[in-house]
Amino acid sequence: MGFFSRLFKGPEIDMEKSRANAKKMRILFNQVVKDGDDYRLIFGYTEDVSRFNYGFVHGSKTKIGNLIVGWNEASQTIVVVPTVPDLSGCGDPTYYRRSEILKAYRNKYPTDAFIIYPDKKGYIGINACDWLEDEKLYVYVSQDEELAAFTDFFMNQFATK
Repeated sequence: MGFFSRLFKGPEIDMEKSRANAKKMRILFNQVVKDGDDYRLIFGYTEDVSRFNYGFVHGSKTKIGNLIVGWNEASQTIVVVPTVPDLSGCGDPTYYRRSEILKAYRNKYPTDAFIIYPDKKGYIGINACDWLEDEKLYVYVSQDEELAAFTDFFMNQFATK
């Protein structure tokens, strides 16, 4: 394959590795979230490492916070669980219930992030991609279908108008 075809096609996704990481995400999430199977999951990341410093505590030198993000349409809840790129462990979950948040919206600039203000003191910005390949910084996972479902949930049921 030549340079230009790689440029337009992109690298091949290792679906076996992606599925294995999705399974690891599920196991970690279910360990710390009661009724974890009631949530759909995506991998996300944040630059707000002061709030989600699990990576620093567990040896990740990156300024990116890795997150397992779960959402439940019935309870209108998003749960964020900090983790590390190799999914060797996770921190405590943070719950964002629609009825308890101040504001939520999708910020297109400078990054395409899902922004949640739980109160007047702070916010969380969740970035998510269809596919992440830099295993030093992010969990290697393909999630285009799940990300589309999360985006739909967030924009149509969770975000404030």
